[in-house]
Parts: sequence; C-alpha cells; structure tokens
Amino acid sequence: MGAALGSQDLGCTCVSAALTVADSKRAFHRAFPYVIGPLYRRMVDELLVELHLLSRQQGFKADPLFAVGLVQVFDGFAKGYRPEAQKAPLFDALCSASGFDAAALRQQHGQALAAMGSHSVDAVRQWVEQQGQGAPEPLAQALAGIQRPDFHYSRLMAVGLMALLEQAQGADAMDPAALRDSAHDLGASMGLLRDRLDRDLKLYASNLEKMAQAVELMEETVAAEKRKRERRATAPTASEDAANGNESAPGVPSVG
Repeated sequence: MGAALGSQDLGCTCVSAALTVADSKRAFHRAFPYVIGPLYRRMVDELLVELHLLSRQQGFKADPLFAVGLVQVFDGFAKGYRPEAQKAPLFDALCSASGFDAAALRQQHGQALAAMGSHSVDAVRQWVEQQGQGAPEPLAQALAGIQRPDFHYSRLMAVGLMALLEQAQGADAMDPAALRDSAHDLGASMGLLRDRLDRDLKLYASNLEKMAQAVELMEETVAAEKRKRERRATAPTASEDAANGNESAPGVPSVG
C-alpha cells in the first residue's frame, strides 16, 4: 500500500532508465501468468506501453487526475472481462510492471471522486482559475502541480478531468456536449492544449463505445453458443423418449 496522501508521488516509484518496454512486458507476464482474451489484448498492450513511458518521464507525477483517468480507462475497457476474479490482478500487474502502486492509485481515485461529490461545476472552475486554491485535497495538489515548469501531460489526465467533472453537483443535469465544453475550457485554463484535450477525449469516447459494442457482441455470441450446447444435450434424450414410445408394451404381442 502506498504512503499517506500528501505531496509525495505516492502512485509511482521510479524505475531504472535502463529498463525497456520489453522489460516491463516481462514483468507484467510474471505478475499475471494468465491467458488474456483477444478482445482485451490491445487495451493491455497499450496501457503497458503508456505506463512504461510515463514512468520514465522526469516531469510526470502520478497525481489524482492521472489516477482517476487510469482507473476510468481500465474499468471502462475491462468491462465484461472474464473471469471476473482476474480483473483486479490484471490491473495490479499492469501498474507494478512499470513501478506504479495500484492500491495507491485506486485510493487516489476514490478520494478524488468522493471530494467532487459535494461541489459544483462552478466551484471546480473557480479552483482551476485559482490554481487549486480552495480545492479539497488531494485535488489542490494536482491542480497546483500542473503549473510546474516540468509538468508532463498524459491523455489519462484528460479522461480524469472529465470523470471528475461528471461527479460534480449538477453535472448529471448538463447536456453531455456542454459538459465536454466545460472540460475543454477548464483544461485550457489549466494550461493544457485545448486541441489535444479535445482529441484525447473524443478518441477515448469513440474507443470506449466500440469496446462496449464488441463486448455486447461477444456476450451475445457466448449466450448463443450456450443455447446450442443445451439444445444438443437435450436432443438425444428427446429422440430416445420418442423411440421408446413406439415400442410395444411388455407382454403384449404385436399385431401381425
């Protein structure tokens, strides 16, 4: 488990600069020695590479924006993963392979979302304009950290920003397009490039929708195969019953 929340980068421990993506992949497979379904392999591979590259960036900090974004992306794209019991070990292995603390990131994710629940979108906008002043911890630290000269942006932060806004009071009554516009405006106020933020959020939403459709199709296919197996299993019994019904009753001579 990571250290207590504070100014430390509790979600990540530095990895050696000599470690390669291949090293991270080997570490992942040692930690998660299970077969990954074809539908989820791309998601796993992309997150493995992204987390490895982020762990090597000196200006990158595993702050709450990143934590929320990473957990949202994983939970969204791992929806429907089977067996269900392997989802948590999969996330742990993805994180640990590049020096990230999965438990600490989950903790940051939960605390950040809980902190948003009692504040409005307007309050969030005010926090951003004041570079985190007045925001609840740990969000204040994350907002202030964006102003660092060596700040390193990740697309996961864009997803995290959107997820946090969706938790704010009154957000559920807003039109989805208006909420995205708010995320773009806030991102620009935070110093993030609006075009890049917009592109990352659109790509995330599009890929998530495609993944949801693929999972739905997979589940329908599995259900159809199950029904076929059940019909095949009951078919011989029905045939035998019909055959037995055509036989003469014991002791009764057949007509001839």
